[in-house]
Amino acid sequence: MSKHKALIFLFFLIIAACRPATPAAGETRTSETDGMVQVFVPDGYFIIGSAMDDPHADEDEKPSHKVFLDSFWIDRTEVTNTMYLHCMSTKACTPPARSIYYTKPEYANHPAIGISWVQAQEYCKWAERRLPTEAEWEKAARGTDSRIYPWGNTIPETELSNFGHQINETVPVGMYPEGASPYGALDMAGNAWEWVADGYQPDFYSRSPQENPLSDSPVNRRVLRGGNWDSNAEGIRVTNRFWAFPGRNDTDGFRCAESDWK
Repeated sequence: MSKHKALIFLFFLIIAACRPATPAAGETRTSETDGMVQVFVPDGYFIIGSAMDDPHADEDEKPSHKVFLDSFWIDRTEVTNTMYLHCMSTKACTPPARSIYYTKPEYANHPAIGISWVQAQEYCKWAERRLPTEAEWEKAARGTDSRIYPWGNTIPETELSNFGHQINETVPVGMYPEGASPYGALDMAGNAWEWVADGYQPDFYSRSPQENPLSDSPVNRRVLRGGNWDSNAEGIRVTNRFWAFPGRNDTDGFRCAESDWK
């Protein structure tokens, strides 16, 4: 090898060594702003939605179709009351409607609920993140094998999720590790409904973009995902879509996402 070629080869080796490695699926990191653990979801295709012949699916979940998403990080759990109080202490967040719970020490690690869509956005902005898109939320919950629930296709059991009036209230985040998604995200079925970024359109899946879809519907309705503590087994399926006006704030929580990784 000539000296010139050797120098070129060395140059590219140095560039490769300096380039940050792509995180592995499910790899974690911790936010310096609020202490939230995030999990990594790599780029690629996955199937979103439910099949046309699925007897348990509503029409707004159909048809199932393949979409491509860029890589992203998503919070491992719902944002907790402790985290939300931290945001409030900086004046970046306003009090949730369900104020009788969020200041009580015994609820410190419960998901922050009574949060409107706008408040969820404000928190994620403060935390230097954003609300996940509906497609990102679903991929983080089900992975790439079209599973029905985060843990697979088996019927929900009490050790997998807080649902079906088992407890009649939220529980601390992370209580159901056996119900984790393929990327290690927790509580994506039950416990608390979660806001996502999208506007709600019942026919969006029949015409959504094939890459990084996001519904910017002008109608004043926003999507919620994941079900909560009083949802039945069908309500906590990862494909189930629910909507509410963005000011609704009774039982709704959220988690954040982030596109840029370092």
